Amino acid sequence: MTAIAHQVLHAADIEPVAMVSLRYDARLLRRKKLTTLDGDDFLVDLPATTSLDQGDVFVLEDGRHIGVIAADEPLMRVTGDLVRLAWHVGNRHAPCAISPDALVLQREKVMRGLLEQLGAQVVDFDGPFTPEGGAYGHGRTMGHDHSHTHMPDHAHGHDH
Repeated sequence: MTAIAHQVLHAADIEPVAMVSLRYDARLLRRKKLTTLDGDDFLVDLPATTSLDQGDVFVLEDGRHIGVIAADEPLMRVTGDLVRLAWHVGNRHAPCAISPDALVLQREKVMRGLLEQLGAQVVDFDGPFTPEGGAYGHGRTMGHDHSHTHMPDHAHGHDH
């Protein structure tokens, strides 16, 4: 019988019995079969789509815990005029990790071309991707789709 997880504890200080390694795009899920690093399968069946971060823990029905780690994936380290570059990245709603000396983004040739055109130095590397969570606290920067209403005269320059 496959174990089932119906709950996630965020940033939990719990010792898991096993770990699952997921790339950034795979850490947004509601229902999916996953495999631990030990090769054991379990089913995630959450009440709503959930954004997972490294350190989160799935709670299995039998009380065991499966920890989440961010898997290595193709990334770009961007240096240069970081304020200007960050503005352009944010204007495109691209997920981005920010440090005092660099931006880190998923490797993507169109974004790379734009950043290089703006004078950035871009270096490819593989590593875990843990971008900023976004302005509305949803854990993702996915455009402007958020759950609140606006008055008819509230303009964003795009449709709701």
